[in-house]
Amino acid sequence: MYHAKELTVPTRGRGFTDITEDVQRSVAESGARQGLCTVFIHHTSASLLLCENADPDVRRDLESFFARLVKDGDPLFVHDAEGPDDMPAHVRTVLTQTALNIPVKNGAADLGTWQGIYVWEHRTSAHRRRVTVSVVG
Repeated sequence: MYHAKELTVPTRGRGFTDITEDVQRSVAESGARQGLCTVFIHHTSASLLLCENADPDVRRDLESFFARLVKDGDPLFVHDAEGPDDMPAHVRTVLTQTALNIPVKNGAADLGTWQGIYVWEHRTSAHRRRVTVSVVG
């Protein structure tokens, strides 16, 4: 059995958008009781994150760390066709994940107690991001 659903995720600019419920709904719609869920983002300047969902300071600290690691407007970067956050967004994506694999158990994505699934927008402006949730059961 294979089921896929495409999500459109609006972001507000750099930061995190929780898609956990959308992914869980997609898994439930698949009808799979057990199997594997793959979440894939179709972009080169946004990524996916499986992260703590209880304390927003965790995500804030991750953003602060990446702001220090990959600075907007760094003169090292030549690719800046879309502004000073263009190449830094690509670097952030390469350093993170564009796909997540999550086991399906009892008809749901089998996440840990404090785990949430997020789109991590690396551009400073808002975007609409395409995410595919595939379930094999």
